[in-house]
Amino acid sequence: MNRLADATSPYLLQHADNPVDWWPWCAEAFAEAKRRDVPVLISVGYAACHWCHVMAHESFENEQVGALVNDDFVAIKVDREERPDVDAVYMTATQAMTGQGGWPMTVFATPDGTPFFCGTYFPRANFVRLLESVATAWRDQREAVLRQGAAVVEAIGGAQAVGGPTAPLTAELLDSAADQLSREYDATNGGFGGAPKFPPHMNLLFLLRHHQRTGSPRSLEIARHTAEAMARGGIHDQLAGGFARYSVDAHWTVPHFEKMLYDNALLLRFYAQLWRLTGDPMARRVARDTARFLADELHRAGEGFASALDADTEGVEGLTYAWTPAQLVEALGEEDGRWAADLFEVTEEGTFEHGTSVLRLARDVDDAAPEIRARWRDVVGRLLVARDTRPQPARDDKVVAAWNGLAITAIAEFLRVAALYASPDDEDANLMEGVTIVADGAMRDAAEHLAAVHVVDGRLRRASRDKVVGEPAGVLEDYGCVAEAFCAMHQLTGEGRWLELAGGLLDVALARFAAPGGGFYDTADDAEQLVARPADPTDNATPSGRSAIVAALVAYAALTGESRYREAAEAALATVAPIVGRHARFTGYAATVGEALLSGPYEIAVATDDAVGDPLVAAAVRHAPPGAVVVAGRPDQPGVPLLADRPLVDGRPTAYVCRGFVCQRPVTSVDDLVAQLG
Repeated sequence: MNRLADATSPYLLQHADNPVDWWPWCAEAFAEAKRRDVPVLISVGYAACHWCHVMAHESFENEQVGALVNDDFVAIKVDREERPDVDAVYMTATQAMTGQGGWPMTVFATPDGTPFFCGTYFPRANFVRLLESVATAWRDQREAVLRQGAAVVEAIGGAQAVGGPTAPLTAELLDSAADQLSREYDATNGGFGGAPKFPPHMNLLFLLRHHQRTGSPRSLEIARHTAEAMARGGIHDQLAGGFARYSVDAHWTVPHFEKMLYDNALLLRFYAQLWRLTGDPMARRVARDTARFLADELHRAGEGFASALDADTEGVEGLTYAWTPAQLVEALGEEDGRWAADLFEVTEEGTFEHGTSVLRLARDVDDAAPEIRARWRDVVGRLLVARDTRPQPARDDKVVAAWNGLAITAIAEFLRVAALYASPDDEDANLMEGVTIVADGAMRDAAEHLAAVHVVDGRLRRASRDKVVGEPAGVLEDYGCVAEAFCAMHQLTGEGRWLELAGGLLDVALARFAAPGGGFYDTADDAEQLVARPADPTDNATPSGRSAIVAALVAYAALTGESRYREAAEAALATVAPIVGRHARFTGYAATVGEALLSGPYEIAVATDDAVGDPLVAAAVRHAPPGAVVVAGRPDQPGVPLLADRPLVDGRPTAYVCRGFVCQRPVTSVDDLVAQLG
C-alpha cells in the first residue's frame, strides 16, 4: 500500500513506490505494530542525502528486502528535516549505542517506540542479515530485547536532561571559548579539525564579534583565513556561488556536493559581516554570490526558500560540477581552456573521481589586475553556460520554517551592508544592484510566506510545500529563527507588524517550551509525546533551539525595551554557559549571542526622512557593536518602539543610542554617533 503519496516531504515521496510497505510517522503505524506484535523499523533521512539514496537503491527498492521488511516489521519513513524532534531522539539513541550518528539512520523499536537497536547505512547483504537477526531476536529473545530498549531510553533521558548547572556567560568564558577555538584551529587549511571538514559558520560569527569587543587580532585572523580558504576551495561553487555541506578532506578541496539552505544562510551572514567590518573584496564577492545563489537556486516564487540541492545528479555524485582539462578546452577554446585549468587547478590526474577535478581558485582574483579580473569573469560566465547544459541536481522544495528564518536574517544583514558600500564606480556595480534586488524580493517573499502559511492560529508549523503547510508542529529552533527573522524584517523595513509577529512567537515559546531552571525543551508541552522530550543545548549544523530562541529574545528586548524578554534570554544562556567554557566548537551561536548581551546590545534609532540613504544610518550600520539593533525612519511611527518620542533635533536627522536601557544624548553628526558607538 502506498501511504506516502500525499506527503509534503520530497524525501518521503522518493520512497512512495518502494516495495517496502512504508508508513509515515503516525500513531496508526505503532498501533499496527502492536496489533501484529512485530517491531518497528524507523528509517530516517532527507532528500539531499547521498547515502540515503544509496541505501534506498540497494535495499528499499529491492523486492527481497521489501518482502522481509513487510513480513516481520512495520516500516516508518521519517524526513529528519520535517520531524527534527523524532530525529533528535533517535539520533541520541544511535549515538549512545554506536558512538556515532548520521544519515540514513536505521532504528529498530518496540511498538511503543522504544529503540533497541540502532545504526546508520547498511549494505544490502548486511541489512538482510540484520533484518533476519532482529526478527529472530524479537520472537525468541523478547525479554533481552526489552531490557536493551529500557537501557537505551535511560541513556536518552540522561543525554537530554534539563536543569543542570548554570552560570552567567561572562567575558572570561567568552574569551576562554575564543582561546579554545584558537588552539583547535587548523592554521594550514583554516577551519577546525580534520576530515570531513564542515564550514564553521557560527564559530566564525562568534570570532568576528569577539574581535569587535576585544580587538583580538587572532580572532580576526582565524575568521579571515578560514573565509578565504573556504572561498577558494572546492566546497565553494566557483561558478554559481553557494557552498556545499562539507568537504570530505581537510583542505576544502572535494565537497559532499549537497547544498543546504541553512549552511548558505549562515555563511552569507558571516561573509556579509566580515565585509562590513573589513571592507574585504573577497568577502564582498562571496557574500554577493551566496545571496545570488539563495535567490536564484533555492527561492520559490510566491513562497520561501527550498531546503537543499541534492548531492547526486542522476545517481552520480558531482556529475554537474566536476571538469577535465579537455572539457574546459571544449567550453572555452584552447587558450582560455588552458588558462582556466591553471586558475582552477584542473589537472589530468584530477582531484575528484575518474580523472575529473572540482574547481578551486589557485590564486587570488579579487586583488588581481583589472584585465585578469575581466578575463576571469568572462571565463566564469562561459563555463556556467556550458555547465547549465548538463543534467542538474534535484531540488528539495520543502520550505522549512527555521531555515527560512536564517535566510531572511542573513539577507536582511547583507542588504544593509550592500547599501553601506554601494558605489556606481565599482566595476560590477550593476551585478551587485541586480543581486540586491532579487535577494530583497526573495527575502520578502519568504517572510510573507512564513507569516501567512506557517503561522497557524498563533503557532508555527515546521514545513510546507507548494504553499500547503504540513502537519508537523514547529520546534523551538523554528520559533527562535523565525522570530529573529521577523525582528530583522522590522529593522530593515520599519514596519511594526513584523515586531508584533515576533513577539507573538516568543510568547508562545516562553509559555510552551520553557524548562525548569531557565532552559527550554525543543518541543512544546502539548506536542506529541516521544520516548524522551528532546532538549539539546548544543549548536551543530544549525543553531540549537535554545541558542536560536535566546538570539530572538535578545533582539526583541532591545527593539521593544521590555526587560522580561532579556531576563528570559539571560536565564537560558546561563544554562549553556558551562558548555561554552568546555566545548566552544559546539556552542558557536550561543557564544555569538553572548557577545551581543555583553555588548548591551546597543539600541540605535535614527529619526530621519531617509531611512536608507541618511549618513547617520550608514554610520550606525558600519559601526554597530556586536548584536546591535538599528531602526531608522520618521519619528513616532506606529508599531516602532525605538522611534517613539524621538524627534528630529532642530529639524535635522538625529541618532539616539541606548545600551542596556540607558540612553546617551541625541546626536546629529556622524562623528558624534561614531564616538558613542566606539
